[in-house]
Amino acid sequence: MATKPVPPRPVPRLYLATPVVDDPSSLLASLPGLLAQADVAAVLVRLKPTDQRTMISRIKALAPAIQDSGAALLLDGHVELVARAGADGAHLTGIEAMGEALPTLKPDRIAGVGGLTTRHDSMAAGEAGADYVLFGEPDATGQRPSAGAIAERLQWWAELFEPPCVGFAASREEAGEFAAAGADFLLVGDFVWNDKRGAAAALMDVEQAIRQGYAAMPGRAKAEQR
Repeated sequence: MATKPVPPRPVPRLYLATPVVDDPSSLLASLPGLLAQADVAAVLVRLKPTDQRTMISRIKALAPAIQDSGAALLLDGHVELVARAGADGAHLTGIEAMGEALPTLKPDRIAGVGGLTTRHDSMAAGEAGADYVLFGEPDATGQRPSAGAIAERLQWWAELFEPPCVGFAASREEAGEFAAAGADFLLVGDFVWNDKRGAAAALMDVEQAIRQGYAAMPGRAKAEQR
């Protein structure tokens, strides 16, 4: 009896975190062009805290540029604003925050979660209904695991669990390494916006690194040959 072919994993996609948004006008000037050039699956909008009415107006200003490109608009926290602003979901930090947010977000909106310091927390998040798990982002003090430790966690998750995993990449090199480890998405942010050549050039570099990492992913060629 022939074995059923194992479909190859798709090429990982970009998950773009915005700078902290105060006045959205400068971001609106560059975002449509960026999203037209790069394969961005979702945009994580990071809002400068202020009153809710102002934050909602900022989200609504950015929404057409993001959603009309085919990308999902997720808020970094601020679950209470998701429906009111027309966002597609939210990213939560920690199991407790996710548990509190799920009744508000499900079943219509995306609930992603990070701040998962242990494998047990990661599995608990997946079992609770997280739409993705994020590994490698800095903690409240700015510390994060080594790139090798992040890659190991991504590989572990990708081999065993169904929900997508996201690798927080702080550089082009990390994006390639995490793609090779099996990440479904690569969250990129500050290093893209701070690139002296401009964010578009940085994103092109990241996409190239992702494709190279994906091509080097262990087991991919074997899966395609079956």
